[in-house]
Amino acid sequence: MNKQDNPDLGTSPSRILNPELRFEAQRAFVWSSVIGLILLAIYISQSLLVLFGAMVFAAMIDGGARLIGRILPIGRPWRVLLILILTIGFFYWLATYAGTQISQEAAQLPSIVERQVTRALAWAQSQGFAIDPADIQGLATNLLSGVGTLTRALGGIFGGLTTLLLITIIGIYLAMEPKLYERGVAWLIVRNRRDGFYETVSQMAFTMRRLMAGRLIGMVFEGIFTWALLAWYGVPMAALLGILTGLLAFIPNLGALIAGALMVLVGFSGGTEMGLYTIFVYFLVQTFDGYVIIPLIAKKTVDLAPAVVLTGQLIMGILFGILGLFLADPMLAMLKVALERRAARNQAEDDRVLEADSGT
Repeated sequence: MNKQDNPDLGTSPSRILNPELRFEAQRAFVWSSVIGLILLAIYISQSLLVLFGAMVFAAMIDGGARLIGRILPIGRPWRVLLILILTIGFFYWLATYAGTQISQEAAQLPSIVERQVTRALAWAQSQGFAIDPADIQGLATNLLSGVGTLTRALGGIFGGLTTLLLITIIGIYLAMEPKLYERGVAWLIVRNRRDGFYETVSQMAFTMRRLMAGRLIGMVFEGIFTWALLAWYGVPMAALLGILTGLLAFIPNLGALIAGALMVLVGFSGGTEMGLYTIFVYFLVQTFDGYVIIPLIAKKTVDLAPAVVLTGQLIMGILFGILGLFLADPMLAMLKVALERRAARNQAEDDRVLEADSGT
């Protein structure tokens, strides 16, 4: 008897001959692979988030390098180096000329916030609101914890020097030769889908540059004008409040609320008139930034609904802390661009099918 007489001879013991069983085994393998990939993504999620943070940092450097390229006809590595030198120079100036004053103000800020919160809750209790003293103490403790996190953000925004260093180094490499890494990822994709990949990446890069440009200009505007208006009226800790407002402007919606709360609490520590003035400054700066600066700079970027942004920030903040909170908005913008490009390709394919059917 040979293989032609009996097809079972020479068949691998692991081969499933029944077509139905083989189909079910393939389905089980696919689902197991999907679950395995999800578990792997969860396991390395922190590393993936650091990589995305490096991409955001690279987009900011890339935007600055492109802007300098319109003025100075020098190579890309030199433009990136110039951006880094200017950034280091700014932080050196900040640490040299404002570091002492800011550190002193940061040390006083928690006590001022605690005192003002205690006064506000005591006033509410005197008006007949049933507030437990233990609740007052717990709320004050939570606020102090948040304030401590914000003041520590001046020394390490992303929660640790190691994370910040990794984001910086990887971001610099990406900004130096972005096409090199883009081609490397495209090599992993099947050939007939690479054109779509390049188009999507190009749109993502453009959106990220515009988004980060608007965000950085908004941060500078809010920080400088907040400091100038508060210092002009004599509000305590004007420099620290200006820097915190500028940093928190990177976080849409939620950052402005936190900065405004801190500003108003410090303002009322100097009296009712000063507190009302800080409220006026907050609304003036936020209104001008929201209706003039951001639409002027980032009018061509992806539009995200505020509820979607807040939901993404809460989820990313719970999962990854400050790093996730800062990167939630750029990540949502990139996901929306990818989904829009996918929808456009599907629509184009449907149109081609309809044209072919109508032609026949």
